[in-house]
Amino acid sequence: MANNRSQEKSAYTDIQTLTWFDRVLPDWMRPYTRLMRLDRPIGAYLLFIPGLWAALLAATANPGVDPLRVGWVVVLLFVGSIVMRGAGCVINDMWDRDLDRQVERTQGRPLASGTVSMRHAALFLASLLALGLLILLQMKPLGIVFGLISIVPVVLYPLAKRVTDYPQAVLGLTFNFGVLIGWAAISEQFQWPMVLLYLGCIFWTFGYDTVYAHQDKSDDAIVGVRSTALKFGDRSKLAIRLSYLGAAVFWFFCLVQLGFSASFFVLLAGLVAILGRMLFQIETTNLDDPADSLRTFKGEQVTGWIFAAFMIIAWLLA
Repeated sequence: MANNRSQEKSAYTDIQTLTWFDRVLPDWMRPYTRLMRLDRPIGAYLLFIPGLWAALLAATANPGVDPLRVGWVVVLLFVGSIVMRGAGCVINDMWDRDLDRQVERTQGRPLASGTVSMRHAALFLASLLALGLLILLQMKPLGIVFGLISIVPVVLYPLAKRVTDYPQAVLGLTFNFGVLIGWAAISEQFQWPMVLLYLGCIFWTFGYDTVYAHQDKSDDAIVGVRSTALKFGDRSKLAIRLSYLGAAVFWFFCLVQLGFSASFFVLLAGLVAILGRMLFQIETTNLDDPADSLRTFKGEQVTGWIFAAFMIIAWLLA
């Protein structure tokens, strides 16, 4: 019976009872990999993708940039996304450990279940933040400034679900600082397209995280956690469509700022392709089915990789 229940849970959540980490790491390390969600990398991918977009678009907008520099920045952004997503998860779980015990999907998290103490979590968080700072210091000065500013919303984000019906908007503001860091690391200066890209990514995150929030809406309503899934209810699909359209509008004007070259038309084709994909995905999603909501949410990384592929082609043409 226990095995059947484990299989049933895996049908609507990506929390697994056994991962490759459990097979290769010593027992004492396993709770920390789960605390920083290494067993579920989708969050790190979605954190990395906006920074990747920014680095590629900044390289297109500034053709004199050394390709090796672009590659190095992309590597730093990728490693930094894993580390800082992990730090964000630790902060979130430190704030939410009491709430997590009341939600079926999150009862097994290390702090909620007691497998990691608050003291050890704090020490682990300090080590992650120190590593994140080391990575950030490899960036250019403006990127470092943006990175330091980003710590404030990262720490405060877990409070959003307690004080507003729109924590997904706060996540959008928090989750996409990689755009500003990545663009500044390439261009070494403030440029308006980076702001437009960032604003578009906020709308994108608002949409896909509203899909994600539908997994927990029943438990959230019971324990008093607020979300756009509960706020919009049956109007959620309309809200998500509008957020995706808003993202596309900001991204379009970002591309216009780059100039009407061959690269622009490649990027425009990519934008049309991902917008069509996002709208189709939400149209075919059953938001009352947690498994379907999770599938659609995780599928947004595909949206990100598709647009990145078009950006690489545009960069090569610049």
